[in-house]
Amino acid sequence: MSHSASKPPTPIEEWTKEEVHEWLMTQVKVHPSYANKFLEEEVSGDYLIAFDKKDILDLGIKHGPAVKILSYLERLKQGKYESQYPEYVEKWTTEQVKQWLLQHVKIYSKYAEQLQEEEVSGDCLVCFSKQDLVDLQVKSGPAVKILRELRELNNKPEPTLQPTSQPSTGQEEAPQPSPPQAPPTKQPEANKEELIKNEPRNEKMIKNESTKAQLPVEGAAIKEEAAQSLKPLRPQAQGAKRNKSDGMATQLIQETLDDLRKQDLKSFQFQLRHYTESQHGPIALSKLEDKDTIDTASTMTQHYGNENALQATLNILPTINQRQLARQLESKMGQLKLQCHKEEAPRREANHGDKLKNLLTCGGNSLDHYDRFVVVVNKSCPEQIEYLQFLNKMKLFCVLDFDPNSAVEGGLCHSYRESRVANLHAPSQYQGQTDTVMKDLNLYKQTSWVFCNGRHDLDSESNRELDYKNWLRKICRDIEQLVSFICKPEVLPYGRTLIIFLLLSSVQTEKDPLFETFRTFYKHTEEEHIISICESQSTYEKWKDLIQSKCECDITRQSVYELTLSEVNGTIMSLGPFNQSSGRLLPSSDSSSVVLKQMDEDLMTALDILCLNQCENIYEENSAEFDNFRIKVEEEFFRGGKVKWWNFYFCEKNKAKPFIKREKHEKLKKMIRSQSRDPTNPCVLFNLFHPPGCGGTTLAMHVMWDLRQDFRCAMLKDNTLPKPEVAIQVRKLMKLESDKPYSVLLLVDDSKETENAHQLVNYIREDVLDNCSLDDASNCQVIILNCVRTLSPKEQYRKLNSTPCQYITTSLTQKEKDDFEEKLKELRETHKKPENFYSFMIMKNNFILPDYINDIVRNTVENFDLSTKEAQLFAFLALLNNCVAESEISLSLAEDFLGMKMIRWREDSVLERMRPYSNFLIIDIVEELGGYKGIRILHRTIASACLEEFEKSYHMKVSDIAMDMLHCDLFFRVGAGRDRFMLSIQRMLIERQRKKDGDERQSFSSLIEKIHSQQGRQTVQDIFVKASSQFVKSASIPQALARYLYINERDFPEALKWAEKAKEIKENPKTVDTIGRVYKSNLQYNIQSEKQKTLQNPEDLDNNIKLAVNAIKAFQRAQDLANTEDELEKEATDQDSEDYPIKSSYNVYGYVGELEVAFLVFEILSRLPFFGEGDPMKKRYLQSFLKGTCSITSVYKEDTEINNRYTDIIKDHERFLLSLKTNIKDSFEFFDYYFTHLKATTLGEFDSKNFLTVSDHFKKYVTLFCSSLEEKRTEQANNPKLNLKMDLEAHRLFLEKNHADTFAGIFQHLDKHPDEMENISASYEFLQQNQQFINQKQKTKEKINYILSNIILNLLNPRSKYVKSDIKLSALCKETLQDVGLGYPFPDPYYLALLLFWPSSTQEDTEIRTYVTAIRKSSHRRLSILFRKRSTIAYFYLGKEKGLRRLVPKPKLDECFLEIKRSALAQLWRNGDIFKEQEIIKRLHRVSGTIELGEVFAIYGKLKIPVHPAFGGIRSGLSTEKVSFYLGFAINGPIAYDIQYEN
Repeated sequence: MSHSASKPPTPIEEWTKEEVHEWLMTQVKVHPSYANKFLEEEVSGDYLIAFDKKDILDLGIKHGPAVKILSYLERLKQGKYESQYPEYVEKWTTEQVKQWLLQHVKIYSKYAEQLQEEEVSGDCLVCFSKQDLVDLQVKSGPAVKILRELRELNNKPEPTLQPTSQPSTGQEEAPQPSPPQAPPTKQPEANKEELIKNEPRNEKMIKNESTKAQLPVEGAAIKEEAAQSLKPLRPQAQGAKRNKSDGMATQLIQETLDDLRKQDLKSFQFQLRHYTESQHGPIALSKLEDKDTIDTASTMTQHYGNENALQATLNILPTINQRQLARQLESKMGQLKLQCHKEEAPRREANHGDKLKNLLTCGGNSLDHYDRFVVVVNKSCPEQIEYLQFLNKMKLFCVLDFDPNSAVEGGLCHSYRESRVANLHAPSQYQGQTDTVMKDLNLYKQTSWVFCNGRHDLDSESNRELDYKNWLRKICRDIEQLVSFICKPEVLPYGRTLIIFLLLSSVQTEKDPLFETFRTFYKHTEEEHIISICESQSTYEKWKDLIQSKCECDITRQSVYELTLSEVNGTIMSLGPFNQSSGRLLPSSDSSSVVLKQMDEDLMTALDILCLNQCENIYEENSAEFDNFRIKVEEEFFRGGKVKWWNFYFCEKNKAKPFIKREKHEKLKKMIRSQSRDPTNPCVLFNLFHPPGCGGTTLAMHVMWDLRQDFRCAMLKDNTLPKPEVAIQVRKLMKLESDKPYSVLLLVDDSKETENAHQLVNYIREDVLDNCSLDDASNCQVIILNCVRTLSPKEQYRKLNSTPCQYITTSLTQKEKDDFEEKLKELRETHKKPENFYSFMIMKNNFILPDYINDIVRNTVENFDLSTKEAQLFAFLALLNNCVAESEISLSLAEDFLGMKMIRWREDSVLERMRPYSNFLIIDIVEELGGYKGIRILHRTIASACLEEFEKSYHMKVSDIAMDMLHCDLFFRVGAGRDRFMLSIQRMLIERQRKKDGDERQSFSSLIEKIHSQQGRQTVQDIFVKASSQFVKSASIPQALARYLYINERDFPEALKWAEKAKEIKENPKTVDTIGRVYKSNLQYNIQSEKQKTLQNPEDLDNNIKLAVNAIKAFQRAQDLANTEDELEKEATDQDSEDYPIKSSYNVYGYVGELEVAFLVFEILSRLPFFGEGDPMKKRYLQSFLKGTCSITSVYKEDTEINNRYTDIIKDHERFLLSLKTNIKDSFEFFDYYFTHLKATTLGEFDSKNFLTVSDHFKKYVTLFCSSLEEKRTEQANNPKLNLKMDLEAHRLFLEKNHADTFAGIFQHLDKHPDEMENISASYEFLQQNQQFINQKQKTKEKINYILSNIILNLLNPRSKYVKSDIKLSALCKETLQDVGLGYPFPDPYYLALLLFWPSSTQEDTEIRTYVTAIRKSSHRRLSILFRKRSTIAYFYLGKEKGLRRLVPKPKLDECFLEIKRSALAQLWRNGDIFKEQEIIKRLHRVSGTIELGEVFAIYGKLKIPVHPAFGGIRSGLSTEKVSFYLGFAINGPIAYDIQYEN
């Protein structure tokens, strides 16, 4: 078929822009929006003839119509046209073209989809050449085949086209082609204006106009789009940019409204009349009455504009319970936005400065749109370095550097490290466990600079640059693993990281490591997250061609190449965030200040430093931008966001509107200042106890803000760093840029354990002492303000109020209430609807939810539908935030859950998606993994109210929400914030809170207790079982289920199954101890049950002894594990509980459990007929049997079947039963040592609880095994020949009963009445005089104890008749030492040698060094396990008198401080401050000594005796110095306290 074209009467060059527009509409028949583009861009005929395809594409026109326009233009120029293809081809729609390509040409689907996306209909396809197809990324082979198949259609019947399985893209059918014709002659001006200004009026008129334009209009969607396309003037006059969304906005709204019922449409229009969230105001009633969906949509876009109209629709739909429709609309909006973004990209090509900004900021003005940047750079030259300063400004995660000279002077890395910190790594260092690599390489905290092909600053063969072949063989695999690591969602969240290829030199061939790296990134991430910045256009062209040919990827839209490096640098440096122009300042000595350099701040990764001029000189404070920023920050805080330094700054600048001060503010400030006046203590801990959500952190930060001139202030933002490293950083801050150190105030937030802060105090104190001279001692002070969350702040304060501490509660004083009322008045003047500042209103209302907020909660969750993703996420947050303080779900995880990964055109899209619940939600920055965004409910009180409403109105229990959360597999995959979120879920299930009335804890977590009370066992077990399937590597979940089953349900077999499962996951002291507890609880339960029985069953005895055997085996295994365990596991376990000790304690629960089970067995045996409790003789039988002095067959009993069976059972277990007394006696001796000679480095509740448990059992032991004095006398009267033996036994039982039969036990009588010690000494003297019937081991032990008891008696009551002289005791000691030698397994005899033979100023004992060495070796063998977690106690100190009187008992020193509470006194001893007290100084003797090679020696003439320094006593550096100190005698040797350097 051929068409002949007549020559147009008017030359093209003379056409007006209106004639060009008409030609495009009537002859070429392109879409009206495309014709409008030419009109908007004022393309007249003389411009049109100069256009090529790129020029048309630059107008935002798709590829298909662009080729068609250019083809028709060529036909006009040539004056004739003859079609080469069948007529039916030109009638094909884009979908039919796609069907033909797939079904008949059989090309790859991606090529067919690409042509469809570029709107290639049949009349466009017949205009295509091979180059046009190649330009659409179709390879040459498929392109040639398409054109050949197209030509062969002339010789074939019309092909049959079947609909594809994929849905149509919704493109319109192409208009019928026609030969190019001349445009009409020039029309009168009125006609032209009429043509231009046509505006949509009603459906009929639109249809008529469309018909005049010869456009096929099918359906409301095309009708609306045509209507929109015919009104270019008004938006253009307003300066609005038009794109495809102009026509589609009305269409999207109309299609959405079409899905509403008539009544719902009326509700929508009613809400529209009252919609106030737009600056344009509501739409008048007259414009909406009796309007259908088309007119309503058209009215909205005219009134609001396209984007605001869409947003209004999105906001109103959830209010009329059309959330599903809102989600569908939001998805379409996101797709439209992305499509328009792609279409607009070519237009922006002309301005590469704007393009660079858009690529880096996603259309914003600040670099903080992306969380992190990854830069891949090749070789640079020295001239380029000065223009690469923009790297210093960017938040670099890592730099992959292919320049081996980068680290040498003049290189890029060298330049970067002059002002910023970068750790230099090799690609191979990125291999291993993700969390380990992140921790080891300090990722997120400091830039990782990775050398990817050699490093010439290191002189080794392994660091030489490799050619491509060797690089491919040796390094390429490491690069692939590095890229794979970087692209993990748990490392860098999807869509929040931009990868920048910075080409500073050209890449000539594909055989280049940089190109291989690009291909690796291309495989692991989306191409829109990779951009290229090239130093020249020629470099870009080669780079683009390589990527296009090898990766089939066009990087044009993602590349910047027309800017010089200087322009690139300037453009990026002009972007926010902006640094303070004056520099960040720190206070310094003599009222001066110093500049905090960026590099120094980079090095202090654990600290968030508060500067003197914080927040100053960042914004132009008279600008509208600053006002908007201020309003946003204030609203965020008052709604429930975390307080920022900006909040204090705003109030400080406007004195008329001060920040609300809690009542304790001034008191806290005064106490901190008073602590700073005591220069003797280099580190002071100040605890602030507060309930969650009551402003404790805000109060602490407010105080810190006020004190920022008095101290160098910082917050500890990284609790994961080792405490010695934190101490080093704090000391660095103290001494930074100043000759004299400056005191530091350190805020430690979110701490639950004051013990952790105590450890930090010790490390800081040691570091400060090591590194500060005596001249600077008064300025070398760190005050730690430790915010401790607790439900019982008052009780915690009362418990520790002898130490520096303060507390706040949820009750406001009248003054605070008045301040809140005043602040509310201020907010009403400056903010809209301050009643919506829910967190502020909750605090103002004394932390009780106001009624109106309860109403809002009720209204917000009205028609709550848990089947929707939004409702599910909100319910999950309500449960999590109610149960776990400071919990959140990462924004990235929330986006995944909502299925929003491809909708990234609005930063707050999650909050918009979460309407109407978003009023209760806020997005915070979580200071982990370099900082990521998390979403949470504003306040715990609101979360609690939502849960109550769920249950009340929808019968939705917390167990339902918890189970739904656990069934969501997405939450348990990898992703940013996943570990923290999973930890929060575990805490929700297993963390036991303290009860409000004291130290006692709940039996289980609050959630589990509530579920148990509401629904019982099965639901609780189902939740734990499901949690166990998700937390497959966590032993805590099955362990917690085992606890629940044996404590609450008494289902011991099931509990044992789960306890064993926990042990299989990880065998440690806690999991094995749980197994022992299951057996023990089963045994206790059996005993109680059997007490109710009237009939006895011997098989019960057999079963119970077997339970006891298993329990003791488990407890012994748990204790063995505790003895070999170096570091407790890190996972969230229920360790901070009544069951398990805190991390800083040595675990002795195996010993305690063994004691408890042994006494349960004794109780069972005592209830047997022949061991009955009521009969003294039967009790003696039991004693004799357990001591092994009488066999079970020798015990008198009636000859009955039951007794015989009991006897058989006891015979079967006789070995186990006879071992019990010996084992528990060993346990008691261990605890004597444990509680007597060792002290915890921190305060803990567990030692005191264990002490009470052991003491109670010892009383039972005494009752069972130590007969009363009356019983002894009766027996002696009956057996006069056994008198001496019985007297000896009586004395030993007396000593055992009074805890004086062990060396450690005797120390416990130091603070008791002297009469007790006199009786003990008398007993030992009797034993010394009658040493019959015992072995040598017993003789030695009793002689050692005798000497110690006499030394103590000498100090308590020197006039006692049992006191022996110093000479006598010394002779006995030497005799003992001669017997035992230097290899005795216990340190006891060597301790006596220290007390008796320690030299004085006038006499030296040359053997003392030998005894010191011996006690150190012996104590190490005996107590080394315990030294890991505890320090030894010195019970005697060296005083100023002579002889034994020079030994000063510690209880005597304590008597000098009776007015101080015991807890406060213990703290003074713990931190060494006790030695500053005058009462101590008066009584103790300072010993002269030296420090050599880090060891301390006491000097007596020529005698040099090694002593242990107390914690933090000596400086590092191995300096040889003269010192003096106080001397204490502990079980591991002499200890030097309060070491003072002579110089």
